[in-house]
Amino acid sequence: MAELNTGDGGGGKGGKVRSKKQNSKVDLTAMVDLAFLLITFFMLTTSLSKPQSMDLSLPDKDPNEKDTKDTKVDENLTMTVILGENNKLTYYMGLLSAPKVGPKDIAYGKDGIRRELLKRKKLATEYAASIGKPKSGIIVIIKPTKKSNYRNLVDILDEMAISGVKTYAIVPEFTPEENKLVEKK
Repeated sequence: MAELNTGDGGGGKGGKVRSKKQNSKVDLTAMVDLAFLLITFFMLTTSLSKPQSMDLSLPDKDPNEKDTKDTKVDENLTMTVILGENNKLTYYMGLLSAPKVGPKDIAYGKDGIRRELLKRKKLATEYAASIGKPKSGIIVIIKPTKKSNYRNLVDILDEMAISGVKTYAIVPEFTPEENKLVEKK
């Protein structure tokens, strides 16, 4: 091999002797192998986040069943929530022809429907205890309009779970009074 000598210039014996600098090389093969082994180990030993879902019990539809009985519920225990377009909520207590409260427009979230649900739930529980039915609580009827979106329904179901309302129903049918209320808004 050819060698380039950039030395002292004189070529005599009186100059300093310098050692040659070696190029250092680092072999990264072992580190890459270790990194892949660690990645594989952590991928196999950890669990991925599982999707969270809410249990929703639906009644069986039996077309041959002719024994459909209407259940009478005290109007002081029922709250109807109408899901409208543009993330609008309207609720009322009791019957719309003679409501105990409302109909009132309200927003989603902790300062809106959640606060109202918790308040009405407490009042309904107290009322049920006063009439001798301590196990009864508030019953929420959720009525989505055709112009409401799926997210609104999921949001109100989340509010039911957060506020601890155990009895609720999703009803797609509207009474004529409710149709007038929805069309007016």
